[in-house]
Amino acid sequence: MLLDEVRRRIRVKHYSLRTERVYIAWIRRFILANGRRHPRGLGQVEIEAFLTHLAVEGQVAASTQNQALAALLFLYREVLAMELPWLDGIVRAKRPQRVPTVLSVREVTSLLAQLDGRMWLVASLLYGTGMRVLECMRLRVKDVDFARNEIIIREGKGAKDRHTVLPQSLVGPLQREVARSRALHDDDLRAGFGEAYLPRALQRKFPNAARDFGWQYLFPAAKRSIDPRCGAERRHHVDPDVLSRSLRRARLRAGIAKPVTAHTFRHSFATHLLERGYDIRTVQELLGHKDVATTQIYTHVLNRGTTGVVSPLDTVT
Repeated sequence: MLLDEVRRRIRVKHYSLRTERVYIAWIRRFILANGRRHPRGLGQVEIEAFLTHLAVEGQVAASTQNQALAALLFLYREVLAMELPWLDGIVRAKRPQRVPTVLSVREVTSLLAQLDGRMWLVASLLYGTGMRVLECMRLRVKDVDFARNEIIIREGKGAKDRHTVLPQSLVGPLQREVARSRALHDDDLRAGFGEAYLPRALQRKFPNAARDFGWQYLFPAAKRSIDPRCGAERRHHVDPDVLSRSLRRARLRAGIAKPVTAHTFRHSFATHLLERGYDIRTVQELLGHKDVATTQIYTHVLNRGTTGVVSPLDTVT
């Protein structure tokens, strides 16, 4: 079956499970939109019509349209091995440059006050470190270095590792979370489970590492589940949607009018560091941005403006 071959090829390329699900969904949607015809019999006309329909009829965002195109490019190049030069000529939708939503320090404090337990800890960690939400959820116990006061982020965006700061105010709560993770892991071992998912070929290279406590997730899920990649029953990390729901409720209780997502904490982390005078290169490294130009967007939301400009109205006496 074509979709099974797509899955196999995605796993050979070591793409994430989330990417696999997204690509499969777009490829299935493309096939259904063309009367279930095999993609080998489709071409430039059908792909352009599909993408145009998404933009005009579906009114999807540019990032969504580009995501669909990426899935189709993968299908034709990696799965069907079809050299179609015209694919390079398809115009990708231009993503608009938007200023990120940033919370004030007071708003962050108010929002965190409406959270408790693990969701408070996760949200505090996002704001205190600048991590992306999946980078936080995928943290392993071994990646929190209490001795060096740092957190190691493994295979972040672009498959890059980096270090970020460990907030001193979260040392105690994080140590308690480690103890909670150990208790769950011990229960799993006694029940005949306890093997964590290991990336790439580590399972073969280090056969016993999956049962090692250091490889367990820092924020493990409450229940074990079936790993769709291999069918094994194991304990995954907490679903990011749990945090999203908690943030929606917390925002309303805090009376914050701005839209708030987990990524808002990352924007706020970067902006507040720049406001405190930290060098933009330092912030770039903490965020894991490849290009400093990406980090510079936060200079546009500083309270003092990008060059300390004072409005002429404020000089009128």
